[in-house]
Amino acid sequence: MADRSGSNPQSPGFTEKLKSWLCWSWTYICALWFAMVLTMIYVLRSPLKLQETVNAASVFLNTLTPKFYVALTGTSSLISGLILIFEWWYFRKYGTSFIEQVSVSHLRPLLGGVENSSSTGLFSSVNGDTEPRTNVAECKVWRNPLNLFRGAEYSRYTWVTGKEPLTYYDMNLSAQDYQTFFLGDTQQLKPEDAVMQKGWRERNPQARIRAAYQAIELNRECAAAYVLLAEEEATTITEAERLFKQALKSAGKDTNLVVYIKRRLAMCARKLGRIKEAAKMMRDLMKEFPLLGMLNIHENLLEALLELQAYADVQAVLAKYDDISLPKSATICYTSALLKARAVSDKFSPEAASRRGLSTAEMNAVEAIHRAVEFNPHVPKYLLEMKSLILPPEHILKRGDSEAVAYAFFHLQHWKRAEGALNLLHCTWEGTFRIIPYPLEKGHLFYPYPGCTETADRELLPSFHEVSVYPKKELPFFILFTAGLCSFCAMLAMLTHQFPELMGVFVKAFFSTLFAPLGFFADKMESFMPSCLWHQLTNV
Repeated sequence: MADRSGSNPQSPGFTEKLKSWLCWSWTYICALWFAMVLTMIYVLRSPLKLQETVNAASVFLNTLTPKFYVALTGTSSLISGLILIFEWWYFRKYGTSFIEQVSVSHLRPLLGGVENSSSTGLFSSVNGDTEPRTNVAECKVWRNPLNLFRGAEYSRYTWVTGKEPLTYYDMNLSAQDYQTFFLGDTQQLKPEDAVMQKGWRERNPQARIRAAYQAIELNRECAAAYVLLAEEEATTITEAERLFKQALKSAGKDTNLVVYIKRRLAMCARKLGRIKEAAKMMRDLMKEFPLLGMLNIHENLLEALLELQAYADVQAVLAKYDDISLPKSATICYTSALLKARAVSDKFSPEAASRRGLSTAEMNAVEAIHRAVEFNPHVPKYLLEMKSLILPPEHILKRGDSEAVAYAFFHLQHWKRAEGALNLLHCTWEGTFRIIPYPLEKGHLFYPYPGCTETADRELLPSFHEVSVYPKKELPFFILFTAGLCSFCAMLAMLTHQFPELMGVFVKAFFSTLFAPLGFFADKMESFMPSCLWHQLTNV
């Protein structure tokens, strides 16, 4: 039975081999078909009166004035220029060529090719199955540990600039987080929980706030409703802190609610200048709930300790969380680099280092910077203020531009406080790329840089922000092609307008040279094939 099933023509192995053979032979079949078409056209040139048609076309083209050719080439240049502008805009907005995308999506399947799964979605393949686990893990979106308050911070930005700092995709992820974190089992919802479940999904902020008040009317002890009001309605951090304290009283023994509220209370204390109190609250929270490391509370603690300039405590936290077995983040890698750079940066000089070489401490600092840049190459441009910062999103993609924005927004001040640290970063960060031969295929200290960060970052970051892309994409072929075509047609139009007679002679010589091989091929065929055979074929 095994042998019989293995030899079955319908087995997957046989199907794959047949498909690969067909794909391999398709090119040769097309070439053979094209040659046969050319041969048939040549054989039937007399019945089809091709020679007379070509002569008539030549007479017609000779009667055209140079103005016609100027108009023709000018129009071609204009059309190709418009296509170039559109292609460039599409590439800057979506990171790919429109013509190439249409060709891959619609023409390639018709030609027997397999559609690339990465073009259909972030986590799905063509047939709807999930991609390998490594890709999903690389493109996992995380909750920003230091995300701002919507009512007290994000809304103020909107009032001043008229721009929305959060995308709908980002806010929708937050709504899903709140429903999962606070409501738990949806089969046993209380009336106020059902109202909150609907309220979290509302797109309009005022509708969410109304839902919170409706839930409080049903139950004065609805902690999730106070959390929503603290996040959305409170216009100051002090007011948000008051509402969070009210929510904490109503949370009871709900672990998820208690952890979330205590963390936000610690962040309120940090923003109000009570930094030691905030650090203590975060330490107590980490001791009380040690298994909730995935919430990355230690990143809040690191930022508070850096503000206190308690660098020994920062090093102690890094010693625990900067472990090879634990997931990394930009905060972990760049804080480690900051501590090592701080030890040598005040006396660092590029000229002196080039003369005497790097000391052991300087080498350690440079290696730490290279490690951090390899993990997230987008951060240095924000720290060095080569790119403008925006408000961080509520969710980030590790190693992506969204994580870089979130890190630099809170930690730029700490790098500026360490004398010479930014200078050392400026002198050494680009050396990382000489260590990595090709980042998409081979890493140095980490896994190869994921290729899905640009797509996710464009969903997480607002449209007015120019997303940082790594590695820098080369211009697509069709942009270069349309640019060359536009320039060539414009040059022909100008030369034809200035030198009509000379261009006419040049065009005739060009086409004579172009069709000379065809004439030579036709003469060889006539001399090789018997004349009677050609006569019989033309009479068919």
